[in-house]
Amino acid sequence: MTVSDDRQFSSRTAAKNPAIARHGRLKPHSAWRTVAKVTATVVAIALASSTAVVAYAAWDLASTVQPTVKLESEKVLEGVPDIGAIDGGVNFLLIGSDSREGQGGGYGDPDEETAVLNDVTMLLHIAQDHSHAEVVSFPRDMFVSVPECTDPEDPTGDTLSALSSVKINSVLAYGGMDCVVKTVSELTGVVIPFAGIVQFNGVAALSEAVGGVEVCIAEPIQDEHTDLDLPAGMQSLSGLTALQFLRTRHGVGDGSDLGRISNQQVFLSALVRTLQSSGTLSDPVKLFGIAKAALANMTLSDALTDPAKMISIAKALKDIDLSQIAFMQYPTGSTEGGLLPSDSAEVVNLALQNDVPVSFDPNAGDTSFASVADPNAAAPAPVEEAPTEGTDAAPTDDAAAVPAATTEALPSDVSGQTAAETRCSSGRPLEDQ
Repeated sequence: MTVSDDRQFSSRTAAKNPAIARHGRLKPHSAWRTVAKVTATVVAIALASSTAVVAYAAWDLASTVQPTVKLESEKVLEGVPDIGAIDGGVNFLLIGSDSREGQGGGYGDPDEETAVLNDVTMLLHIAQDHSHAEVVSFPRDMFVSVPECTDPEDPTGDTLSALSSVKINSVLAYGGMDCVVKTVSELTGVVIPFAGIVQFNGVAALSEAVGGVEVCIAEPIQDEHTDLDLPAGMQSLSGLTALQFLRTRHGVGDGSDLGRISNQQVFLSALVRTLQSSGTLSDPVKLFGIAKAALANMTLSDALTDPAKMISIAKALKDIDLSQIAFMQYPTGSTEGGLLPSDSAEVVNLALQNDVPVSFDPNAGDTSFASVADPNAAAPAPVEEAPTEGTDAAPTDDAAAVPAATTEALPSDVSGQTAAETRCSSGRPLEDQ
């Protein structure tokens, strides 16, 4: 990074707090138009079909949707259907911002807490044939290269300089959502057409929209930084408590961001199990409720303003076997002042680029000690072996139609878990914090 680039980066990410969302004023509706829309709503509910729910959503969300962000990578979305599971694969980047703007006074003084850091950066990849999915978490202290980005605050579309080595959690403040997307896309080698930013209140609202998530706590979790206090055992988390659980770093494992990622994977794997077992991913009304909460509480890329698009992405997860949904931490090694991607990162990148499922090394453990295996979890079902040559067993129609994908065995330094694996969060004593 040159001296001039460093000054540009520092000036954009220091005290200034770029707005995450700006609210516009809607045009007033006529009385007849209002009556017509109310009538349409009643009809939509009565029909109780996916199409009707989408029609209702288009009206109901018009006054609550947040301003969106245009991604340059959205041009790959031509021909995506609006109803049913999305056709083809999905790459969606979730950005968790710690900005206090518009969040009230519950998370510190918004006038003093001015940082706009993307402390959570997760990439969801859904396979082209919807047979597997991966969620990759990028540690916030990992150094990355940043490509040239369009300045989101310059109406003329001025270009921000490329940067050679900055922490990934500072990219949002430097160049906005699209710059974070470009950075992760360049890092992994995959195109990312969908993205969204969520802040504290949005996380709480979304957890309530899904009806809460039950997680296993191995050791009590207490964190004075987030006011979290959870006893050991199974705990149902929603709203503020879910937010506190996802934010906690000091209260779990070794107190590091890597421990927080492991703790978040405990929650996310439980979330997927809940969504599948409750039938939420097959229920258009429930999916509409989640889409409504997302549109009202997130800053989304332009391609996600249609609730039907969001529902179609969710439906793509409906029939994926839990053992084929992997949550992994992008592999890193220590360097002065932070982390660097390790050699194993290229294995993760190739798996994403080649759209193949992954398997974890059985000897790989949670080095942050933030999670442990659930001692009460049922043993996994044995894998059925393929028939040997000479037997009378014949492949099913499905097996013949869809050839098995090659599985990428991940190196031992790539930690994570599948959604089929129940793990428990392990609290850290207050005296060690």
